[in-house]
Amino acid sequence: MTSVGFIGLGTMGGPMAQNVLKGGHELVVLDINQAAVAKLTGEGAKAAGSPREVAEACDAVVTMLPDAPDVERAVLGPNGILEGLRPGSVYIDMSTIDPATTQRIGRMVSEKGAGMIDSPVGKTAEHAVAGTLTLMIGGDESLIERVRPILGLMGSDLIRCGDLGAGQAMKLINNLLASILLEASVEALVSGVKVGLTLDTMISVLKTTMAWNNQLAIAMHNRALKGDFEPGFMVKLAHKDCRLAMSMNEGLGLKAPVGAATLAALQEALDDGLGTNDVGSLLRLREKAAGVTVRLSQA
Repeated sequence: MTSVGFIGLGTMGGPMAQNVLKGGHELVVLDINQAAVAKLTGEGAKAAGSPREVAEACDAVVTMLPDAPDVERAVLGPNGILEGLRPGSVYIDMSTIDPATTQRIGRMVSEKGAGMIDSPVGKTAEHAVAGTLTLMIGGDESLIERVRPILGLMGSDLIRCGDLGAGQAMKLINNLLASILLEASVEALVSGVKVGLTLDTMISVLKTTMAWNNQLAIAMHNRALKGDFEPGFMVKLAHKDCRLAMSMNEGLGLKAPVGAATLAALQEALDDGLGTNDVGSLLRLREKAAGVTVRLSQA
């Protein structure tokens, strides 16, 4: 049994932490949402008052936070993780942030005699509950092996992408492509309905061609096309990830015009007040402009 600290108990982090607890590990938790903390302490976890307290109590510390400034505050701020890290402990950041911030924090963690890996996650909140997420991991192989039993409680596909920061780079590329596919799929379906095609007809054709993708087959099928826009992966988080991906491309001197258009579409959704809705709300945005509704016939 290893003592694990978990900071960030949101839509993804809450069930991920719960799976670590179910796996038999001592769990110390921290979140600004006290209801989320109470849920896990009611199941046997312990609550901490600061990131430092979490690090002081644990062999491994996980953060699952919305953005780089949140991670920096949790690690580098007053009473932060860095102040409490034990020599030989491992810090695992499972947030989605930029690789440069990850690498900078990693150097400071190393100076404390501890190790760091980055392991942002893929798939949905339902996969977080099931413990079948995809983990995109960056860091030293020996460190990854040390915490693999913990990671394996949260994910079924554990893929080392390279050195520290490589997991973040892979996650940004993944989420940019996923958002591009979503926006492209939404535009195609809305234009089809507007011209007089039925959604069922379009899906029957698209699933036989190279146009078929998991946004159509899974994400949109299970949510948006049934009229469910409750937050799974929020628009504001998709916007953040695409913004970071485009910034990474800019730093590499790369052009990404389709990515730029998708980022603009997500900004349009934010401006329309859809930031805390599921990213599938891009469909609502295009439906509104076209004056049509795109739904599965059985929905």
